[in-house]
Amino acid sequence: MKITGYEATALNVPEDDPLANMPEEAGRKRPIVIVRLRTDQGIEGIGVTLYGGRLNGALRSAVEALAALTVGEDPMRVEAVVARLRTLGDAGGPGGLFTLALSAIDTALWDIKGKALEQPLWKLLGGHRDRVATYASGSLRRGLSDDQAQRAAQILLQKGFREMKTQMALPGNPTPADEVRRVRVVREAIGPDIKLMCDINQRWRPEQAIDIGNRVEDVGLFWLEDVTTFDDYQGLARVTAALKTPIAGGEYVWGIAPFRQMIEARSVDIVMVDLARVGGVTQWMKVAGMAEAFNLPIVSHVMPEILVHMVAACPNGLTVEYMPWMLALYEETPAIEHGQMVLPDKPGLGLKFDEKAIAAFKA
Repeated sequence: MKITGYEATALNVPEDDPLANMPEEAGRKRPIVIVRLRTDQGIEGIGVTLYGGRLNGALRSAVEALAALTVGEDPMRVEAVVARLRTLGDAGGPGGLFTLALSAIDTALWDIKGKALEQPLWKLLGGHRDRVATYASGSLRRGLSDDQAQRAAQILLQKGFREMKTQMALPGNPTPADEVRRVRVVREAIGPDIKLMCDINQRWRPEQAIDIGNRVEDVGLFWLEDVTTFDDYQGLARVTAALKTPIAGGEYVWGIAPFRQMIEARSVDIVMVDLARVGGVTQWMKVAGMAEAFNLPIVSHVMPEILVHMVAACPNGLTVEYMPWMLALYEETPAIEHGQMVLPDKPGLGLKFDEKAIAAFKA
């Protein structure tokens, strides 16, 4: 089997909140790029990437340039194809547009491989479980009032979510008391038995994280996420050592090599890996193995419809972030039952683009 063609498309996808139906953030849209790799056997593999922002057009061009280099290659030999792309295309370094573009190509290659072997990706990668826990993300954002946050949390409960994520590092210049109040408001709305995560999005200094983390210890957070700058491995390690609440991090890390530094420094208790920034399915699974060797669980960041395969495949997969940004791209996405995502039986990613949605979202 050989790759014979490709197509990359830039899209603007609405950042709405279909989980709790909270007010949209001024009609914000998320620029993304999709790719289709086609083979001489009629199999098409799909991939998605993001974080191009205002350079999304350049990201689409980068995806096209890498896709062109795959023509004539055997898509079943994923590592060989990726190695060739790295040799020919990564002069810009391990991060940035090259890695984002590579991620889309790598994911499409795995989709082709699964379809050719008539196996869903989660089985192809290991098949450790056929259901995996998931948590609602994006609805309990920091821009909401306390009343809105409580209402959103209750809606998520009604929809069957047993895990959900909120945010601290509130807008303006909040005091530690303001930060603590918000997380308590959410906990009061959902009760003591729901797993509650809290994202800081790198907005605190290590000493702030230790101070406020100690103040909310009795809230019983499942984890505190990205409490300070992602590459301050020593600062993160200070926070992790000082707090009883587990610290999660890694979504902002590019490629696999920095994860070695993060894990060896004991910077986090829970390793979070972003598909686009790490470089695709191949690299995501390598970080999962690295984390397993250090007895650390691994979790996903956005794109649940794809990342559910990887979290379910590995024995240290913990939970899937159910961030619904891109669900509208597909005709059907994995179902949620009793707070768990059900792995699809369809081959490859088990996903098919909704062509009407693609047309509507074209940039």
